[in-house]
Amino acid sequence: MLQVNRSSYYKHFSTGVSARELENQALRSDILVIYSKSNKRLGAYKIRQRLLVEYNKKVSVGRVYRLMKSMTLPKMSTVKPKHRSQSPDSDIRQNHLNGEFNPKAINQVWASDITYVRVSGRFCYICVVMDLFSRKILAYKVSTHIDTKLVLDTFRDAYSKRGCPTGVMFHSDQGSQYTSLGFRKELDRVNFVQSFSAKGHPYDNAVLESFFKYLKHEELNRKSFSSLRALSLALFEYIEGFYNIRRPHSANNWLAPNEVEEL
Repeated sequence: MLQVNRSSYYKHFSTGVSARELENQALRSDILVIYSKSNKRLGAYKIRQRLLVEYNKKVSVGRVYRLMKSMTLPKMSTVKPKHRSQSPDSDIRQNHLNGEFNPKAINQVWASDITYVRVSGRFCYICVVMDLFSRKILAYKVSTHIDTKLVLDTFRDAYSKRGCPTGVMFHSDQGSQYTSLGFRKELDRVNFVQSFSAKGHPYDNAVLESFFKYLKHEELNRKSFSSLRALSLALFEYIEGFYNIRRPHSANNWLAPNEVEEL
C-alpha cells in the first residue's frame, strides 16, 4: 500500500544508529556545555566558533543552528522585564524542559522528584534522580526528613556516578528543597541549567510520576517496612536488581535503561 520495498523496510529496522547521528549526539552535548557556560548568551554563529576553539570541531553555522533548534534550548531575553509584584525567584523558575521528555543522548536532561512511604507508622521520603534519555535511575536516597540535604545527597551521588558532567539540564518541581539557595548554588557550581515544573502541574514531570507509580505498584505496596534499612534494601533490589537492568520500558522500544545506554 505504501509502495516501500521489502528490503528498505527490513533495513530500516535492522540498521543501528548512523555515524552522522552519533556525531550529532556528541555535538549536542558540546553545544549544551558551551551554551550553559555562556549563561544562554551565545547564538549559533558564536557557538560554532567556540566548537572550533574548545573542541577543534569544524562545523557549519547551519548545522549548529539545526542542532540547537532540535534541542529547544531556553533563550535569554534581551528586553528588560517590566516590574511585576511577584516573588524575587519567579523569573528563574522557568520550565525549560517544556515537556520534551526524550533527549537525544545521555547526560543532557536529568529529572528528580520525591515521594513518601510509611515505615513503622511514620512517613519516610525517597528522592531519585533519573536520566531522561534512557529512563535510568542514577541515584536514590531515603530519609526521615524531606529537606534540602536529601536532594543534595541524591544529586551529588548521581553527579559522581556519571563522571561529573557539565551543561546538563536538571528538571524538578518547585518544592522548597529544589528552590533552596543551597541547591541552586550547587547546580551553578557544576554548570547545570535548572528547570522547573509549573505550580500545580505534576504532568510537567510526568516521567518521574510514572516511575513512582510503578515503583509502588511493583515493589513498595507489596511489603511492610519496619526500618529505614529495610526500605533501602527493597529499593536497591528493585532499582539495581530489576528496573535498571531488565525492566522493559516503552520509551526505550521495550529495552531496559542499561541496555539502551550500552547500545
